[in-house]
Amino acid sequence: MVQSIDRALTIVNYVSSQKGGLGVTELAEKLGLNKSSIFRILATLASHGYIEQDPDTKKYKLGYKYLELSAKLLDSIDIRKEAKPYLQELVDLSNEVIHLIIYSQKEAIYIEKLEGSETLRMHSQVGRRVPMHCTSAGKVLLAYLPTEEVMDMIEEKGLPRHTDNTITDQVELLDNLQKIRKKGYGVEREENEPGVTCMAAPIFNHLGNVIGAVSISGPSMRMTEARLDELKDKLIEVGSSISRRLGYKGE
Repeated sequence: MVQSIDRALTIVNYVSSQKGGLGVTELAEKLGLNKSSIFRILATLASHGYIEQDPDTKKYKLGYKYLELSAKLLDSIDIRKEAKPYLQELVDLSNEVIHLIIYSQKEAIYIEKLEGSETLRMHSQVGRRVPMHCTSAGKVLLAYLPTEEVMDMIEEKGLPRHTDNTITDQVELLDNLQKIRKKGYGVEREENEPGVTCMAAPIFNHLGNVIGAVSISGPSMRMTEARLDELKDKLIEVGSSISRRLGYKGE
């Protein structure tokens, strides 16, 4: 370990924990170093934009360089790469079809599909759009989007029927979305494809906005109420794990 770098990073951590910043004396006491050593480290960090001094209080706080770095990090995150290990966990557990879906411009899109050994014929494929009102992933996305955006989507695209089970009534759909928010996951039972039942959980970004969903799909004969209940906690856990990898700090 390089001692000077270790001290500099320790100072950064201390400073970041105090909203009002810390003075040289306070830092010296916390680190057990003399003030001149602390000042030299602070001056170096400040020259690179990682630390800045409040002109009024003379205390040091984080510099805006961290915002720049955070933005670059967030831009570089590949959701498919971050999600892949967690999606594989779901495949190993369920042996069913696992989808990763993102939300973009009022549409949901499949960006990853993993399959277990139990073959299930589905219309889904990477790059294909997902019906918002009659798939578990689509409904989960709608459940966490702003109400105004949901209403705009309904007005623009309508609620076309795909199967006998498709929800085509606006009031019924909104009630379904409210239940999804309370439970933390959504289910669709043959609402999009006959014989197929799916369940999905949301994925949030660093701002707390829903940006995608992860789903498990299987034949209705296997995806019974008991099976859904068995899989739901792991599904929610995977959604939360992917969200944290994307910088989400919520529960």
